[in-house]
Amino acid sequence: MQYEGRIFRPPSEARSLIVQATVGCSHNRCTFCSMYKEKQFRLRDLQDVLTDLAEMAGLYPDVRRIFLADGDALILPMERLEAILTLIRERFACCERVGIYGSPRSILRKTPEDLRTLHELGLGIVYLGLESGSDEVLKRVNKGETADEIVAAGLKVKAAGIPLSVTAVNGLGGKELWREHAVGTGEAFTRMKPDYIGLLTLLLEGDVPLERDYKAGKFELLGPEETALETLVMLEHMDCEGSVFRSNHASNYISLRGTLNEDKEKMMAQLRLALEGNAAYRKETMRAL
Repeated sequence: MQYEGRIFRPPSEARSLIVQATVGCSHNRCTFCSMYKEKQFRLRDLQDVLTDLAEMAGLYPDVRRIFLADGDALILPMERLEAILTLIRERFACCERVGIYGSPRSILRKTPEDLRTLHELGLGIVYLGLESGSDEVLKRVNKGETADEIVAAGLKVKAAGIPLSVTAVNGLGGKELWREHAVGTGEAFTRMKPDYIGLLTLLLEGDVPLERDYKAGKFELLGPEETALETLVMLEHMDCEGSVFRSNHASNYISLRGTLNEDKEKMMAQLRLALEGNAAYRKETMRAL
């Protein structure tokens, strides 16, 4: 099987067979992100993808999950996605789910019928990056879409019956916009009510533009306590009954996990304990992406 560059995938795809359907990210201009920088975005030749899948079917016929990489493989034209999913259905009898990253733009370009067709062919989860529910924060980090557009994309995925996983980034508004970021992100999650919510914490690496702003004094990072307060405010503005919530990534200062709204108060209590000095934060040297 061929694969170009470094591999990036959602944490929940750790045991999945990863097959590269596109190379790089179709946007790749977010100021905080260091992923895919060594790659020029392009669609892989369809026959190469199908050949890779056929080869892997011979080696790993019992695989239960497949993830189509790289960033935003959902941007592929429908005929390519249908061919890929059809081959997976034919050759991987044990496959229970195919996952994919989807940018708001690629989701909104697909019709409701397109998304339903992909779901019927086996697309079992779409990973969408919200990053922030604040339009000002999204503008500053060059996300390329507004909060309303991202929410609309998420709702479109859900309407097609496809499970939706959405991530946001603690600290993305810095000290200047932390409250706007917290409130707006909580409200955006409330509007989408994703099946899964993932909350990461900003960690700058790879000489990205936001790191240069930080070094120049134009952006102030949040510390552990400020991040805990931001998360608390975010949860206060979140009403997502049934959403699985995870903030237990290696980048997070405090590990939180639960199901909303059932475990909301418990997680908020954990944050208050930390803010009162009665719980430890992950050390800076132990944080990672």
